[in-house]
Amino acid sequence: MAESLRLVFAGTPAFAVPSLRRLLAGPNRVLAVYTQPDRPAGRGRRLRASPVKEAALAAGIEVREPERLGEAEVAALSALAPDLMVVVAYGLILPSPILAVPRFGCWNLHASLLPRWRGAAPVARAIEAGDAETGVCLMQMERGLDTGPVIACRREPILPTDTTATLEARLAEIGAELLAEHVEKLAAGAVPASQPQPQEGVRYARKLSKEEALLDPREPAALLARRVRAFQPWPVAEIELGGERVRVLEAVALPAEPGLGEPGTILAASGEGIDLACGSGVLRILALQRPGGRVLSAADYLNGRPRLRR
Repeated sequence: MAESLRLVFAGTPAFAVPSLRRLLAGPNRVLAVYTQPDRPAGRGRRLRASPVKEAALAAGIEVREPERLGEAEVAALSALAPDLMVVVAYGLILPSPILAVPRFGCWNLHASLLPRWRGAAPVARAIEAGDAETGVCLMQMERGLDTGPVIACRREPILPTDTTATLEARLAEIGAELLAEHVEKLAAGAVPASQPQPQEGVRYARKLSKEEALLDPREPAALLARRVRAFQPWPVAEIELGGERVRVLEAVALPAEPGLGEPGTILAASGEGIDLACGSGVLRILALQRPGGRVLSAADYLNGRPRLRR
């Protein structure tokens, strides 16, 4: 007969919300939710609660927002006497004293096929690298960045049109199902087995930065097109186009013979798109945004800059 587990959840972005909701809808009790403190956001830089905090408050769950997980939080967590702590994109590394508190330790749901793409931005880096597939892995947490033994994984293809936003949305739902399934098994008395991660194939998904948003046309067009998709919804790719820096929301790579023009040269500009010479191939820009403006098709953008047409 299944027992009702005492759970603590830790997560911050929208990616973690489906997992929290699945746990809240189940028979187990979520005692508290840990999330990152409110951060400035938007043009007005007003403090904004994390998506996980909003979901937890709507469900009437206690929310904790420590800046760090020191002795006070170890004591507070211990007082809850949790059976399991579930971590989904929380944003803080759990120190050993926290990992040791729950009866069954801490589980982490990570958006990659470990050991590939450990770290902060696994979905974006998988798209940028041109991976054909990715997935989610549930692991038993230990000290180290996403190094723990893996309980289970689910695979998911990366579509040619996927952005980080669209792929993360699918992985969030797949991950929530995987997590709920194994929490139910644990409640039924079946402690899931886990397998150490292989030593081969380790890659780290470094955090995205605003500095890398500016595309360099000296690089291959195929890589730049993948970055356009990988950098949505943030930091959003940008490029210098006819003396103006614009954001690029949609682009494709086209094969081309070498020697068409210096990288960055506009080779063609029409309603079909704006073709830029690159280190190899051609980047065709299909949708873009001028500073402070709305998203435009290439045709609409050229209506405002007719001199670029060719």
